[in-house]
Amino acid sequence: MASPSITKNGSNHSLDRSFHLYDAEPVSQRGDIVADAALGEEKSPGVKRVEAIASTLTKLDLVVLFGGIFLIAYAYGLDQQTRSVYQTYATNSYSSHSLLSTLNVVKAVIAAAAQPPMSKVADIFGRLELISFSVFFYVLGTIIEAASHNVQTYAGGQVLYQIGLTGIQLLIEVLIADITSLRNRVFFSYIPSLPFIINTWISGNVTSAVIAHSTWQWGVGMWTIIVPATSIPILLSLYLGQRRAKKAGKLSHILPSTPSSRLRTLVQLFHTLDLLGTVLLALLLSLILIPLTIAGGTSSRWAHADVIVMLVIGFVLIPFFVLWELKGARHPIVPFGLLRDRSILAGLWVALSLNLCWYLQGAYLYTLLLVSFNTSVTTATRITSLYSFCSVVVGVALGGVFRYVRYIKWVAVAGTLLFAMALGLMVRYRSGAHGGRAGLIGAQVALGVAGGFFPYPVQALVQAATKHEHVAVITALYLTMYQIGSAFGNTISGAIWSNTLPSKLATYLAPINGTLAAAAYDAPLTFILSYPVGTPERTAVVRAYDETQRYLAIAGVCLAVPLFAAACCLKNPRLGDLQALPEAERKLGAAPVVEADEKADGNIDEKNVDETA
Repeated sequence: MASPSITKNGSNHSLDRSFHLYDAEPVSQRGDIVADAALGEEKSPGVKRVEAIASTLTKLDLVVLFGGIFLIAYAYGLDQQTRSVYQTYATNSYSSHSLLSTLNVVKAVIAAAAQPPMSKVADIFGRLELISFSVFFYVLGTIIEAASHNVQTYAGGQVLYQIGLTGIQLLIEVLIADITSLRNRVFFSYIPSLPFIINTWISGNVTSAVIAHSTWQWGVGMWTIIVPATSIPILLSLYLGQRRAKKAGKLSHILPSTPSSRLRTLVQLFHTLDLLGTVLLALLLSLILIPLTIAGGTSSRWAHADVIVMLVIGFVLIPFFVLWELKGARHPIVPFGLLRDRSILAGLWVALSLNLCWYLQGAYLYTLLLVSFNTSVTTATRITSLYSFCSVVVGVALGGVFRYVRYIKWVAVAGTLLFAMALGLMVRYRSGAHGGRAGLIGAQVALGVAGGFFPYPVQALVQAATKHEHVAVITALYLTMYQIGSAFGNTISGAIWSNTLPSKLATYLAPINGTLAAAAYDAPLTFILSYPVGTPERTAVVRAYDETQRYLAIAGVCLAVPLFAAACCLKNPRLGDLQALPEAERKLGAAPVVEADEKADGNIDEKNVDETA
């Protein structure tokens, strides 16, 4: 990878400004966070600390920081790829395999709700504090998962683990956005994704070895040691920078709150983080989506009081959430003013639709490979990782091209079209009876190639539509929509699975042994050990899986149509060497977007920058 041009400048050996590292305000100094004055000040303590640290960083610090980003991304990336496999075995061991989508919904909801407040935590308390906080929750959640003896405890561990993972990933996004220009951003955004190129091929060997020689609990638990160890370079570089700034006297003006102001501080934190809005968002998503994944199954629960009550309360909370964000929240997690921009709205829909469509065909793909295609654990793990591998390889290559090709909208549009076509291939090659393993692998490769064409370019276009001080806010919202798409995708796939597969299994197993339907549904990985390929029982189960997967794939194709339409609605600005376009948000009018201090910003460059649609 070509590294940026970095030189030492002056006695403090700070980084050259040509790389846009410190020639503008830090990414944390954006949006409502700065204007909060976090705790009644002009700038939050976290922002001041970041600025002080930034002024002391050396070339070696930057190398360590980027190396640390790659290292921790390698660890949590391999953990994600293997943990998704262990999750299948965990639910199978609890005879709750159908709850896979429910667990994924819970993780996605937590990730969606945690994004906005965590972006503010990074600004109020600092980068070092956020990464420490996140690693702690990552480890705590992983310990609970590994020690769980039922699906409820496992789900509780996943909640804490997801909070930690979300914080780590968000910190990495913020750091990268802070040091790159628009034309370089797509390329450098792939640094935390580069480990997928390696992990795709070794994750299968790891899971296969763990399942063969140990238990899924050990496969999960070992990350309580690995992830903290790989976080040391980032923690060390931020800590040493902070210590260097303190010795230079650059932190002396950042004073802690006095005891008399602590209550006021807590109240301001409540409003700054919009904790009520965050809780309302998590509640309404959980209460609406989770019942849809559990109401079906071998015995329908749609008429049960608990399902009805959760759905009713969830939908009732929607107007309360909107009203609070519009009228009650001082610093809302949803920046409604920015949503008047066509490119931002279109980009957010792309973010939501990407995971929505992918999880429709991918939520139960690993199980499908083992049951219908009779693949090994290693092969199944590699096939389910092909999307990540191909998207990173293609994305990195395109990121290099985008440094010279300044208009990227139509590349993103082409990617969404290819994505829809690849989902169409999954309708055709959904089981071994319809073209075999090669067709499914080809479909997954096509999905991955498409995934390299549009997610990060669209993120860059969304960031380009906002002023520099709002990039952190809109990036957090983009990632939130990405996670909400995961939640919706898992919800729909879980609803289709739980309301279709049990009846199919009962129908096709009835002439053979109808009592096997429940076992085949609740613990399919155990079932296939007793009924190998070629037995009447396995053939009946494969047929049921085939027809259920068909519904899932067709739903994905249908929902990919508005994804393509949204990509066509994006603007097509020329991406230059700035962190944000000078004319961003100009067409939004004089109304305040997030904070009143933006009204004073009259330094708008009048350059004619192309924004053709």
